[in-house]
Parts: sequence; structure tokens; C-alpha cells
Amino acid sequence: MIKKIGVFTNSLNRLFLIFPESIIALISRLAVASVFWRSTQTKISGGELFGQNWKFWSVNESTVFLFQYEYSLPLLPYKMAAYLATFSEYFLSLAVVLGFATRLSALGLLIMTAVIQVFVYPESWSVHILWAAILVYLIKHGGGKISLDHLLNKNIPA
Repeated sequence: MIKKIGVFTNSLNRLFLIFPESIIALISRLAVASVFWRSTQTKISGGELFGQNWKFWSVNESTVFLFQYEYSLPLLPYKMAAYLATFSEYFLSLAVVLGFATRLSALGLLIMTAVIQVFVYPESWSVHILWAAILVYLIKHGGGKISLDHLLNKNIPA
């Protein structure tokens, strides 16, 4: 019986090794970037195209209000924190989706996740740890073959 279980698990392991790493990286990029992109969509208004807001500089008053009264981050004035968080979510999530500077962008989102965990929603660790796991994977492995990073690095001589 134990031998049959070993044969079965070895067969499964071989099957899972067939699955391309580039697909895992792409799915990871899309999954984690969508979280931050949806968040930034609640913070900005204007420049709507394809049902999305693109005027990243047009931060809502409600966002500034939240940073002033609910989030209250230490060391940063609330208005600066609102704009910095909005710009970071906007540009880093786009970069992760495109696979551009993936490791650096994922690191930025990981730092943002840590700030959210520690200062904003400390009770939401079970969600934040999922984001962190994906971001650490992207920091370690990069954007994969289906990314701008791969396309750009392919043309750089070693």
C-alpha cells in the first residue's frame, strides 16, 4: 500500500512539473495586482476608459478623509500619505501586471502590505499574508517568460 502511494505521489509530482512556471508567474502577477488596482480605483476619479479610472492624480476627497481620520499613519502628513498610497497602488500594480521591474514593484507592494498590516488593518493578517506570499514569490522568481522583464532582458548581452 505504501509503495502504491509513493508511485501515485511521484506520478503527481511529474505531472505538476509539466505546468509552466511562466503561467504560475502570470497568474500570480494578475491576482495580486488586481487587489491593489481595485483599491486605487476607489481612491481616484476621472479619465474613465474601459470602465476604469485613469486620472491617478485626481485623488478623491473621501480618500484624503480616510487618511486623515481612519488610517492615521505615523510620520507622514495625511494628504501626502493619501497621494503616496494612491500613486504607489496605481503604478506598482500596473508594473506588476505588465511584468515590468517585477521584483522591485512586488517589493514596493510588499512594503505597502506591511504598512497596511501594521498601521491600518492589523486584524486582517489572514488576507495580508496571502498577498505577501504571492509578492515574495514574485520577488524571488520574477515576472516569468510572459513579461516585459523577460522581453527586455532577452535583448541585453550577458
